[in-house]
Formats: sequence, C-alpha cells, structure tokens
Amino acid sequence: SNGDLIAVVDYRHSRSDIGMAPNGRIDLHARISRDNGNTWGEIFPIVEGKGAASEDFMHVGFGDPCIVADRESSRVLLLSCAGNVSFQNGTRQRHQNIARFYSEDGGRTWSAPEDIAESIYSQFDASKYGPVRSMFVASGRIMQSRITKVGNYYRLYCAVLVRDRQAKHMNYVLFSDDFGGSWKILGDINTPAVYNTADEPKVEELANGTIIISSRYNGGRYYNFFTYTDINAGVGKWETATFSGAANNGVESKDNSTNGEIMIIPVTRTADDKAMYLALQSVPLGPQRKNVGIYYKELYDEFDDYISPIEFARDWDGVKQVTTLNSAYSTMAWQRDNRLGFLYEEETHGASTLAYGGYTIVYECFDIEVLTDGKYSFRK
Repeated sequence: SNGDLIAVVDYRHSRSDIGMAPNGRIDLHARISRDNGNTWGEIFPIVEGKGAASEDFMHVGFGDPCIVADRESSRVLLLSCAGNVSFQNGTRQRHQNIARFYSEDGGRTWSAPEDIAESIYSQFDASKYGPVRSMFVASGRIMQSRITKVGNYYRLYCAVLVRDRQAKHMNYVLFSDDFGGSWKILGDINTPAVYNTADEPKVEELANGTIIISSRYNGGRYYNFFTYTDINAGVGKWETATFSGAANNGVESKDNSTNGEIMIIPVTRTADDKAMYLALQSVPLGPQRKNVGIYYKELYDEFDDYISPIEFARDWDGVKQVTTLNSAYSTMAWQRDNRLGFLYEEETHGASTLAYGGYTIVYECFDIEVLTDGKYSFRK
C-alpha cells in the first residue's frame, strides 16, 4: 500500500522441486525495493528449510511462493508449498503442505509458517473427483479484486492445480474474503475451471467482474471465464476452457510448457484516444525455455472480447520480447509509478555446470508505450 515492491523466490539448495531430492532443503528469500525497482535492499530469508535434518515434515523445504499485499493496509500474505513430497507422488494422506505466512509491516518481518492444507483438501473429499491426491497453489501473484469487498478486505483469488483420485490434472480457483484466513472454492466443486489439460494456473479479474483463469500448457495457454450469479456467496459458473496458441493467433509458447503471468490494465489507444483495456500474458516465446516475452491483446468491447473464452483466446495483437537468453517462469505487478514491474527467471550468466540449470531472478519495468511500441498508454 506504500508502493514498496517485494520480490520473493525459493532458494533451492538441492537444485530441485520439493520432494525431488534426498536432502530437500529449500528456503524462501526476499528483497524489497522502496523506489519502484531502481534499487533493492539486501536479500533476507523469510524462512529457511532444514532439509533432511528437520524434526518435522513441513520444515524440510518451502517452494513456489505466491504473494499479495493488501491495498488498504500494511498486511502481506504469502503462500508456498512445503514438506518433502513431490506433487506427482502425493496422496490424500501424505502430500505437500500449503504454508501460510503473514507480514504486518509491509514485508519486512514475517510470521512462522502455518499449514492450511487440510482446510482446503477436505473441501474436495465429497466431490466426484475426490478425495484428491495432490494440490499446488501456483507461484507468483495472488490476485486481489479491484471490485469485490466483503467485510474488511477486498477479495483474494488464487488458482490451484489439483491431481484427483484418478491422477487427472485439473484447475480450480480459490477465494478468500478475510485476507487468506480461510479459503473457499469458486463455483461448483464438481466443475473445475480446466479439466485434464490443466497445469500450473494464474488468475485475473476482467473489468466487468468476470474471473479469468490462465493455465499453462505446451505451446500456449488454456483460458476460461467464471461469471457470478451471487458474488457474495462465490456462486456462478465456468464456461468451456479454450486453448490459445499458434493455430488461433493466440499466445504461443513454442516447444515448452512454462507458467507466466496474466494481467488486465486500463489503457488508451493512441490511434484514436479510445479508452479500453489491455490483456497481458507472459510466456517463454521459445523454442524451449528461452526468449521470455509479454503478449498483449486489446479488449475493445465487453460484448465481444469478454463474451467467451473463445474470443479471448484468439487474435492477440502483439508481443514484446524481454530477453534473448534461456528463461522460464515470470510474474508481474503494477507499480505505484504506473509502470509494469516484471520478474523472471533467466540464465543470465550462462548454464550452470551442475544439473537443472542456473537461473537468476531478473527484474525489469516497462511503460506501456514501450511495451506496445507506442500503440497504447496507461489510463489512470
């Protein structure tokens, strides 16, 4: 709420995901910028994993953090995976934890982790897909609504990848009206947002209040829309998930499947001063995990572009390539100075001599004019 930027990353001593290495130690490290990303403070640990020496399951390692800062207070919420079981090897009885951390001072100090997994897993026990084996809260940005406020906080949304009892992969969206104290499933528990083709997802809110999910898939993304019938209760329905890729002039992630970020921002089109919205989607352009870039698509008319995932998925308007190097995951935040903050993984100094690559975390920021070659400007 004061304009600071908080960057959080998992520090993988094992160079692997949770549950994929015998030692398994993963920390969460952070840095804070107080000047819109021009300079950054020192790296500090939010929590340090204990690896094989841990006396309890959760503190073996913490990975894939996702974060949101409340727009009206100094509270910050962080969720992460925890423990020492991989997503693919999870069972209803033994799976990754979902660790929750709070900061009350804008990200400077943090609470000890709490495991909230059971409160979410148990909601699926009576569903036609449950009990589910595994669940993964997608890393990057937890989205806070610009529109919906129930009680003291604007609503939070995060997207999850779920592995059901038949090992099918599906996406759901969770929402919270008490800043992450409790979470509910958006819509009908028997109707996932993306089914079978699902992978790591992100979530965003369209200007008319529709919720959009963006799910990683080889070659592009799957998109789906949720429309409310009772916004306070979180009741409504999902449409049919639609693929966006080369075939429909959509978001192409050539020869790779990697998670990126989606964001909707208000803009003015330079050519005719038309007020509209711009959808942004980051992915590695490829081939393989390299050339991270940001696609953009104008949302001119809510009765056209907003009406269905089919319209949204096709005919994106342009792309800004951010790096020419090997690069992978990315996320975004809108800065206090009205620029797009962009954080991504890159092999800045070349591939590591050890296994699994050698990513650094790179920050850049963009004016919308630069991102779109002057076609749009940010509309306050």
